[in-house]
Amino acid sequence: MGVEAIRDVHQLEDLLSTPSEGVVEAVRRTEGDFIVLGAGGKMGPSLSRMIRRAADAAGVKRRVIGVSRFSSGALEGQLQSLGIETIRCDLLNREELDRLPEVANVVHMAGMKFGSTGNESMTWAMNSYLPGMVSEKFRRSRIVAFSTGNVYGLTPVTGGGSRESDALDPVGEYAMSCLGRERVFEHFSRTMKIPMALLRLNYAIEMRYGVLVDLARRVWAGEAIELAMGSVNVIWQADANAMAIRAFEHASSPPFVLNVAGPETVSVRRVCEEFATLMGKHVTFTGEESGSALLNNGQLGHRLFGYPRVSVGQMIQWIADWVRRGGESLGKPTHFEARDGKF
Repeated sequence: MGVEAIRDVHQLEDLLSTPSEGVVEAVRRTEGDFIVLGAGGKMGPSLSRMIRRAADAAGVKRRVIGVSRFSSGALEGQLQSLGIETIRCDLLNREELDRLPEVANVVHMAGMKFGSTGNESMTWAMNSYLPGMVSEKFRRSRIVAFSTGNVYGLTPVTGGGSRESDALDPVGEYAMSCLGRERVFEHFSRTMKIPMALLRLNYAIEMRYGVLVDLARRVWAGEAIELAMGSVNVIWQADANAMAIRAFEHASSPPFVLNVAGPETVSVRRVCEEFATLMGKHVTFTGEESGSALLNNGQLGHRLFGYPRVSVGQMIQWIADWVRRGGESLGKPTHFEARDGKF
């Protein structure tokens, strides 16, 4: 992208929300306003802003509405200052959900992962029950819903990653509840003829959060790296956002299913060695790489939308510099290394 280093959060958020030409054209062609359910999460703010910027660049009038509990008033104010309307809502409260405006295009990002172990009932309510409520509320809309590659289960590292047509084999209650999310959305898509797209994401990356950030911070702190989950897929968050927005043009009944992932199977060992070199650190490892991992094959998305704009190598360089300079962190580890499905 021609950027050697990311100076600060302001520049980072600008990069994360910059729409590609394909996104601008997709928003131009997609009629109606947009509502983002779960706009206060890790990806929600940048995705909402990308839609707003794309509509402005396309010269089309589109409302962009961000829905969240907005526990941080600062985030709500920031979104409003960027031309994004905000609504505070507990989505599991049917009265509050029903009061949301009817909007043509719905991005469903609400869900629960971390803290799911020990709070299984809320996990299932958020991940499996809520999609039915959302489908009934927005039965006249198009819905793009985020899912996860965890629904596939572990796959051989040498197999190129799970494809959209592969059988699903989720491990643990979080992954099972995410399969529940997909099946409930699929049911309502089929019975109510709601155009939908289900996006199986592995794994979004930015400077403050993500698998690569977890690894970089461990290398910087001198912590040993566990290698059992020895391979991962990663994708720059802005590229994941772009694919989500462009997926509206592919929404269908039954749902269109798409893996959202980078083109590479990334070696945890090699990434950590690269971080150590860039940051002047020594890295140590424990255990050995397993023959399986949670991996998505993203080729369908690349054929439809092109390769991600930001490469793994670029992300590694940016993150190494960011961590070395003491850049901001969201303090939310991904727990990508979990092989038992417990988060």
